[in-house]
Amino acid sequence: MTKDRQIGVAVDFSEGSKLALKWAIDNLVDKGDTLYLIHVKNRQGDESRNLLWSATGSPLIPLAELREKEVMQKYEVDLDPEALDLVDTASRQKQVTIVAKIYWGDARDRLCEAVGDLKLDCLVMGSRGLGTIQRVLIGSVSNYVMVNATCPVTIVKDPSSHGF
Repeated sequence: MTKDRQIGVAVDFSEGSKLALKWAIDNLVDKGDTLYLIHVKNRQGDESRNLLWSATGSPLIPLAELREKEVMQKYEVDLDPEALDLVDTASRQKQVTIVAKIYWGDARDRLCEAVGDLKLDCLVMGSRGLGTIQRVLIGSVSNYVMVNATCPVTIVKDPSSHGF
C-alpha cells in the first residue's frame, strides 16, 4: 500500500464524526500518512476573524497547537477530548502526521473544496443517519460530498442508529 497518503476526516465532534475518525485511524491510516481533521463552521461568530480565512480556510493547525485551548478558542472551536485522545494515540502509535483545517460556510461545498485544496487521496465522514424524508427536506451532506468530491469518500455509519 502506498504511504505518504493525504487522508481527510470530516469532524464536527458529533458521535458520527468521532466514529468516522476512529474508523479511519483503525482501518486506513498508516505510518507516513497525513491525517487532516477538517472542521466546517457556519458563518456565525466573529465575522472579522472569519473574513481573513473565509476563502481559503484557516492555516493548517498541527497537533501540538490543536491541544492548546487558546489556539482553538481563536477559531471558536470546542475540541472534543475524546477526539483529541484518538488523534494523540494515532500520532504516537501509527506515526502519522495530524493537522487540522477549519473552513467557514456550507459543509457540503467546503468539504468538496477541501478535497482539492488539501489534495486528499480519500475522505472519511460520518453519517447522521437521516431517514429518507429528512434527507429530502434538509439534504444529506454525506450524500452530496460522496457524489461531488474528486476523491473516494467513505461514509461510516453508526451501527446503533441503524439497528445493526
